[in-house]
Amino acid sequence: MVIQTQHTRQTIRIGKQIGGLLLPGDVIALVGELGTGKTHFIKGLAAGAGVKQPATVLSPSFTFVHEHPGKTPFYHMDLFRLNSEEEAQELGLEEYFEGAGITAVEWADRIPSLLPKEVLWVHLHYTGEHHRSLEFIPNGKRYEEILNQFQRRSAQGGVD
Repeated sequence: MVIQTQHTRQTIRIGKQIGGLLLPGDVIALVGELGTGKTHFIKGLAAGAGVKQPATVLSPSFTFVHEHPGKTPFYHMDLFRLNSEEEAQELGLEEYFEGAGITAVEWADRIPSLLPKEVLWVHLHYTGEHHRSLEFIPNGKRYEEILNQFQRRSAQGGVD
């Protein structure tokens, strides 16, 4: 599934809609160049997942993971500064994928062998100055169902 956006607000809104469908243990893996809107999308995911203060969701600058409280713990990883998968293993990042929270991973393509087999990939691409393309690739039945629910709600006008 591919969705075109024309403004940051749309990227956040789509993230919020998807975030509202997430459950503990879900992993969202984001890939895209700098500035394509990965953090904005994650800010929306966090809001939809029930993070109490989604405005505080920013890319971690000096740590690889920020933990945000909410109805379900929300883990935001930014692996831009990661040097290798071995470094991620040493840090124990894969333990987050087995926890009771929702995990969103920026630059997820840097740790492909550490990610769970089932994951929702989101590829973000520039398509214009303010326009983006969000390509959703579900790996696993759970993520196929999330996208099906999203499409059904969107078609019925049941999303904000």
